[in-house]
Amino acid sequence: MFKFKKMNLKILLLILAVLTVGCSKSPGPFGAGVNISLDPRTIGMQIDDTIMQKNLIARLALTEKKYLLSLQVEVLDGRIFLAGKVDNPEEKIKVTKLAWETKGVRSVSNAISIKGESSFRSTAKDILITSQLRSALIFNKDIKSGNYTLETINKKIYIFGISHNQDEKRKVINEAEKIYDVEEVIHSIYLVSELSRSKL
Repeated sequence: MFKFKKMNLKILLLILAVLTVGCSKSPGPFGAGVNISLDPRTIGMQIDDTIMQKNLIARLALTEKKYLLSLQVEVLDGRIFLAGKVDNPEEKIKVTKLAWETKGVRSVSNAISIKGESSFRSTAKDILITSQLRSALIFNKDIKSGNYTLETINKKIYIFGISHNQDEKRKVINEAEKIYDVEEVIHSIYLVSELSRSKL
C-alpha cells in the first residue's frame, strides 16, 4: 500500500513538472517549443520527452557549460531537434553524438551552425525570415502555430513539430516556401498518427 502511494506521488510530481515546464516556457532565440495546451501528445509521452530533454541538456552542460546558452534542445516523441551555434565542426559532431547516445532517442535533426559562417547581415535576415514564418503560422487559423519550433540558418528554414493531419503539414510548408528570399525549407514535421503512442 505504501509503495503504491509512493508511486502515485512520483507520477503526480512528474506530471506537475511537465505542466510547469510547458506553461512557463519562454520563447528562446529560435522560437517557442510546443505549446502544452495544444500538444497532441499523451501525458506519458510528454513526460518521456521532458525526461529525455533534461537528460541531454544536463549532459551537454557537464561537457561544456556554454552549451546551456548557445544551444537549444527540443524532443518530440523521442525525436531530438538541435539548434544554435558552436565554435567548430568538431563540437557539432560531439553534440550530435551526445544526442544519439540519449536513452530512447529515435532520430536527431541537427540545425546547429558554426560561428563565423554567417555575417551580421545574413543573421539579421535569418531572424527576419523566422519572424515572418512565425507570424504567418499564427495568423493561419488552420495551423496550431504553438506546435512548431522554427530556426533559419543562411536562408534555410528548419521546422520541427507536430501536425494534426497531412493538410496542416502541407500548409506549414507552403507558408515557409512563400517567404521571400528563402532558399530551402527543411522540415521534421510529424503527424499525430505517426507518434508512437498516438491518441488517435
